[in-house]
Amino acid sequence: MLKIKNLNKSFGGLKAVNTVNLEVDKGSITGLIGPNGAGKTTLFNTIAGLYAPDNGEVYLEEKNIAGLKPHELFSMGVLRTFQIAQEFASLTVLENLMMVPGNQRGEKLIYALFGDKTVKKEEEEIRAKAIEVIEFLNLKHLTQEIAGNLSGGQKKLLELGRTMMVEANLVLLDEVGAGVNRTLLNEISDAILRLNKERNYTFFVIEHDMDLIEKICDPVIVMAEGSVLFEGNFAEVKSNEEVIEAYLGRGLKSKK
Repeated sequence: MLKIKNLNKSFGGLKAVNTVNLEVDKGSITGLIGPNGAGKTTLFNTIAGLYAPDNGEVYLEEKNIAGLKPHELFSMGVLRTFQIAQEFASLTVLENLMMVPGNQRGEKLIYALFGDKTVKKEEEEIRAKAIEVIEFLNLKHLTQEIAGNLSGGQKKLLELGRTMMVEANLVLLDEVGAGVNRTLLNEISDAILRLNKERNYTFFVIEHDMDLIEKICDPVIVMAEGSVLFEGNFAEVKSNEEVIEAYLGRGLKSKK
């Protein structure tokens, strides 16, 4: 699904992404871990079009998408969530989901003036899809809740729901577990697994919570100092002495 070849991104003299080569297989949930400053978020931002790479290639299946803008990638089904949820705080949960699909007829003046039936039909279809997503994520009790009132974990579920409103080919999840209580984190991880197994979603996941990585990710890629250090399943990662001693410390070693 995703192939990165010799990707580089620098800021001044700092090489945040240093000749990265990796692959994310279609239908996988691939984890990306490493210490703060390893280059994980810069890599995600470069894949997602927030940064243009200095050089290198990013392939979505057979197409080189390096340097494309976020809206262009969105239309290709490349979606990204953020560590801090980016909800429309003054809109309801339902309205947040209904905002996602692009090129809605109601946004165009000609349809707004002369295509009332067409606009209404499309809106009903989008509403039905949003309600389906809400039910999938067990958020029915929050359908009309203002998104700004949600807890951190509920906002993460809403962000995940927004990826379900379009045809997603690749979903980049950035620290979906950050600041989320354990109960909601279990709900989020279960939803990710269901989307992967039932709908064949491909996920690329940055995460510091090793329990979550162990539960949902295979393989796991380790980054350090802008480069890929190691790749394997979780058992291989947690038993690799270089990873443990140099980058992940006693927190991971204690899980051996």
